[in-house]
Amino acid sequence: MLDYALLAALAAVVRTGSFERAAAQLHVTPSAVSQRVKLLEERMGTILVVRGSPCTGTPAGLRLSQHAERVALLESELRDGLPGVPQDGPAVTVRMAVNADSLATWFVAAMAGTPDVLFDLVLDDQEHSADWLRRGEVLAAVTSGAQPVQGCDSTPLGALRYVATASPDFLRRHFPDGVEAASLARAPRLTYNSKDRLQTQWTRQAFGVEIASPTHWMPSTHAFVDAALAGLGWGMNPEPLVAGALRDGRLVALVPGQPLDVPLFWQRSRIASRTLADITRSVLTTARARLTQAALDHDGGPGRTCGRSPPANEAM
Repeated sequence: MLDYALLAALAAVVRTGSFERAAAQLHVTPSAVSQRVKLLEERMGTILVVRGSPCTGTPAGLRLSQHAERVALLESELRDGLPGVPQDGPAVTVRMAVNADSLATWFVAAMAGTPDVLFDLVLDDQEHSADWLRRGEVLAAVTSGAQPVQGCDSTPLGALRYVATASPDFLRRHFPDGVEAASLARAPRLTYNSKDRLQTQWTRQAFGVEIASPTHWMPSTHAFVDAALAGLGWGMNPEPLVAGALRDGRLVALVPGQPLDVPLFWQRSRIASRTLADITRSVLTTARARLTQAALDHDGGPGRTCGRSPPANEAM
């Protein structure tokens, strides 16, 4: 049998990255947290936490931490209807994976639909977020793949629409004779990071060929927009994020009528949790109101899989 007081200490260290912050969260001393984690490691016969700055869980530690958080999620739902269960327990924390552009455009509104939940978000590209589900490190994820991960349900959300944008001055300087393959090869572009294929996908869609060009590396969704506004380069910006700038002319579309739609899916664990069901309901409602619909191809799969993830030091 697992000792859940020890598991709670492990989960707090993994979640906060620090024995001191875990102690403050659990209202005990850092020494008590350290002793609990050490005792759990002795009982399990393996190292569970890599001590450092920040502290990180080993594969076994991450698995046990996620188990502890799932148990806490289920136990929190016993408060309703069972008078013997304390009603003033801590708010439950739900860990999920989401891509940076969704977080910057629509996902926060979905989170606000379940105000009694604490969220622990992992930022990763939608092509890779399903890996967090496969490893059991999150309970739900925004992904680009329709195929459900084992033990999960998958529901289409719609598509996040991107527009190839630049400032009017940038267009005048780099495309005096119009946007074409040759001028695109010379004009500097913006690239989020090494996983970002959006600009390449768009040139292939709009011109039938992948076009390489010099690039600024800009690993921030909002800095990406700011760089386009400043005339540093052209790039694929989420339409909801730049709609105002497009309306007032501070940004313009390189090729009008050529957006790039990236289909998204919501995958969630099948554990019987009312809290997770409430989060799912809010995510689906928000996505269907804010994302472009009819984003799937004829066989129900994503028409295009590309996107952005944060730099490695922002992944946790």
